[in-house]
Amino acid sequence: MLGVDGRTARSAWTVLLIVLAVAVVYLTRRTILIFTVALLLAYLLAPLVNLLDRFTPARMPRILSLTVVYLLLIALLGAAVATLGVRIYDEAAQLGGRVPEWLSAGDPLAKLPLPASWEPWKAKAVDAIRQELAGDANRILPFVGQIGQGILSALGNLGFVVLVPILTFFFLKDAGFLHRNVLNQFSDGPHRGLLEDFFSDVHILLGHYIRALVILACATLVCYYLFLHAMGLPYSALLAGMAGALEFIPVVGPLTAGLVILLVAVLSGNLQLGAWILLFLLVYRLFQDYVLQPHLMSSGVALHPLLVIFGVLAGEQIGGVAGMFLSIPVLAILRVI
Repeated sequence: MLGVDGRTARSAWTVLLIVLAVAVVYLTRRTILIFTVALLLAYLLAPLVNLLDRFTPARMPRILSLTVVYLLLIALLGAAVATLGVRIYDEAAQLGGRVPEWLSAGDPLAKLPLPASWEPWKAKAVDAIRQELAGDANRILPFVGQIGQGILSALGNLGFVVLVPILTFFFLKDAGFLHRNVLNQFSDGPHRGLLEDFFSDVHILLGHYIRALVILACATLVCYYLFLHAMGLPYSALLAGMAGALEFIPVVGPLTAGLVILLVAVLSGNLQLGAWILLFLLVYRLFQDYVLQPHLMSSGVALHPLLVIFGVLAGEQIGGVAGMFLSIPVLAILRVI
């Protein structure tokens, strides 16, 4: 009577609901981040919990295995903080104090040997490089020097320190119940079967993804530290720890870590050491990106590099570092859908 088509009204209502859902997700992104980190941590700990369940009597509750796993995790984190964490904090403070000295000193790039025919251009080229290097150092090195303070600030965040372990505990304890509760909302039929297939694919995807990331980050930390320490580069623990943490940010993270390490080596005045580090970084990235990473992530995550780069850049604009970290699993889940 009023000229409103029912189908058009339903379509408009659907679009409105989708827009509202997207708005709610954006406004609650910090809460969603906490739940997502807890879920990924649950996937990381699930194999260990399941392994302990096999060796405990059937009448023993699952909460016993969870308690043992949590005690082991607390012990490992305490040992890591007591050994590597304290050293990283000290080196971060030392590096922060050296930045002004490096920037005010003579340019170590001026010692770079060049052919005699290039001498007329050497001063201009070195000056241009020095200005660019100083600009990068002003942006990057103070950030690196504050990593120790940033770690302590993150540890002081109530949401991550308290809520994430609690939520992870409930995810591990009640995963089966939550799964069955969602499926019971659907009667037997194609929709229930489709949902079961979706849950199965996402379960495999997230499990492989987070475990592969942790292995890659640990491998990077160990390899970088051993090489940088053996080469005598200052702040090797800080730089290796930064490189390991940045492995959780696809593409941008490893590139940033490599640039920072090279920057520290060059500003330290050892160009030969910088050349060896550059060679190591190239060899290690080739090995990790084309051998280790494809092997670890062969199940679940299969995204084109262009889509990965787009997701990382878009995730940074939407949610900062957290958005960059979550961009790959989100895109992989969308691919499953």
